Amino acid sequence: MKKIIKGGRVATAADVFEADILIENGKIVQIGKDLSEVGAEIIDATGKIVMPGGIDPHTHLDMPFNNTVTDDDWKSGTIAAAFGGTTTILDFCLTAGEEKLSAAVEKWHDKAKGKSAIDYGFHLMIGDLTHETEAELPQILEQEGITSVKVFMAYAKEFQATDRTLFKAFKIAKDLGAVVMVHCENGSVIDELVEEARRAGHKEPIYHALTRPAELEGEATKRAIELAHIAGATLYVVHVTCKEAVDEIIAAREKGYDVYGETCPPYLTLDQSALAQPGFEGAKYVWSPPLRPKYHQDHLWNALKAKQLQTIGSDQCSFSFKGKKQLGLNDFSKIPNGGPFIEDRFSILYSEGVAKGKISINEFVDMISTSAAKIFGLFPQKGTIAIGSDADIVIFDPEVKREISAKTHHMNVDYNPYEGWEVTGEPVSVLVRGEYVIKNKEFVGVLGSGQYIKRTLKTTAAEALNI
Repeated sequence: MKKIIKGGRVATAADVFEADILIENGKIVQIGKDLSEVGAEIIDATGKIVMPGGIDPHTHLDMPFNNTVTDDDWKSGTIAAAFGGTTTILDFCLTAGEEKLSAAVEKWHDKAKGKSAIDYGFHLMIGDLTHETEAELPQILEQEGITSVKVFMAYAKEFQATDRTLFKAFKIAKDLGAVVMVHCENGSVIDELVEEARRAGHKEPIYHALTRPAELEGEATKRAIELAHIAGATLYVVHVTCKEAVDEIIAAREKGYDVYGETCPPYLTLDQSALAQPGFEGAKYVWSPPLRPKYHQDHLWNALKAKQLQTIGSDQCSFSFKGKKQLGLNDFSKIPNGGPFIEDRFSILYSEGVAKGKISINEFVDMISTSAAKIFGLFPQKGTIAIGSDADIVIFDPEVKREISAKTHHMNVDYNPYEGWEVTGEPVSVLVRGEYVIKNKEFVGVLGSGQYIKRTLKTTAAEALNI
């Protein structure tokens, strides 16, 4: 059925204007004043902001890690994402243990099949490059429409790649027109600091942060930047947390390097003191890189405002407190790393950013949707409101206030890091390709209706990013 969204204030990364939007066959076909169409469903958006659906470039659904598995799979994770205003996610396809990259990709397709309520794509993790995987990589990226690969500089037991593998990944990606995403921490030194803390008898969650100092994130960021530059590749630094890393990214960009950065809601709004709460409560705030002292937040906000950081990812990687976080009750290094943020990414950034005057509504849309679409090859199909684009649309109430709580969220975990926070603004209705997933704050979507989106590899970094 055709739909017309009427009476709303349309916000894109570039403009804010009052207009109606006509949707047909999953696409935006007309934008203008006083639109009418026989038989069209009228959606009243009076008093609301109408914006492109959120694109979350950083999720881990149904992911094995630390001898357990994340609690949100593709069903609960994508439903929660939709409630939060996200219409497309890019999930990390892990390749640890698979001899062929194609086997890992097939496994991730199986995880999503019949479950995803929203559209999705994959990033492909590279842990090692054998002759076989190196030869297979170009074919897999082209065949699967994957435009981004991920390399870890931490987690030696699970994912950490050598500098040589990282450099080879940069060279291959440069030739293919892919973006290389890097988790920048010096994992080898962190492992030594963890062992020192354990030998000294420290077991509290705060030592997760104390053994992963900001200097080691800054050092690894600098190393990744220089290796990418030597290879002529495009680098995307994931989950930037601190001044040390921000300073390296800014310096590289000022020299003309192809470097881009992402941060996440907790690094903008929570701080290291959360891990020092009495008892074992601090375990709820264990993820990597860790939360930093509060002064780092201003550096992150300023970098976003100056477009030195471009995107906001959730880094959704949820483990329930009871049972899973408690695996590290007597050893901080065994606490599963990760937190539940896929549902509140949108609201936290709007409430703490737009509503408090730190960023404009246009900057919000850019950070939450448009820049990710451009960087990862989804634009203009997604990430904007324009004629011909997918009708991925959020109707957002900018005035409503609500309290975040594990009692009311839709993620499959027993706690929320923002428990009790009052936020301003909330998605009311969410459409994916013109069909309701959330309607008047109720889930009405169809599990399995989410489509896998193939992206197109670019021939140059400038063409790939175009921002």
